[in-house]
Amino acid sequence: MGIVAQSKATAIAELREFAIIAGYLYVCFAAIIYLKAAILQAQNVAYAPLGLAAIKAAICAKFMLVGRAFHIGERFKAHPLIWPTLHKSFTFLALLIILTVIEEIVVGTIHGRKILDSVGAIAGGTFHQMAATSLILLLILIPYFAFRSLADVIGERALVRLYFERRGEINHREIEHL
Repeated sequence: MGIVAQSKATAIAELREFAIIAGYLYVCFAAIIYLKAAILQAQNVAYAPLGLAAIKAAICAKFMLVGRAFHIGERFKAHPLIWPTLHKSFTFLALLIILTVIEEIVVGTIHGRKILDSVGAIAGGTFHQMAATSLILLLILIPYFAFRSLADVIGERALVRLYFERRGEINHREIEHL
C-alpha cells in the first residue's frame, strides 16, 4: 500500500472513530441537557441549547482522539478488563477536565474575560455542579472504555459482529478466529 493510500485509510479510520465517539457523547450530553431543560422548565426558566451538546461532543471526541494518539491510559492490558476500563476512564476524565479548563481560558481570553472568571464558569460555576458534571462524565466514559477494552481483547470486528448480527449467524469458534 502506497503512502497516499495508507494516509487516506488512516484518515478515514480516524474520521470514523471521531464520528462514533462524537455521536455517543452527543447522545449522552443531549440527554443530560434535555433533563436540565425539563427541570428548569418546571421552574419557568427557558433552557434548551442542544447545539451546545453537539459542540461539546465534537470537542471532547477530538480531545479523546488526541489522548489516544498519545497512548494515554494504556496500562493494565494484561489485567482483567475492569482495570484497563477504569484506568482509561479516570485518565481520560482527567485529560478532558484539563483540556476543558484550557479551552475555557482561551475562549475567555478571546472574549476579554479574566482567567478566574472563565475557570469559575465551567460546569455551572459551583463546586457541586463541577463535581456532578465530572461524575456524570466518568459514568459516560466507563461504558465507552469497557467496549474499547473488550474490542482490544476479542477484536473490533468480532465485537461489532456480536452486537449487530443475529446470534444464529455467528458461533464462538468464528469469533475466536476473527
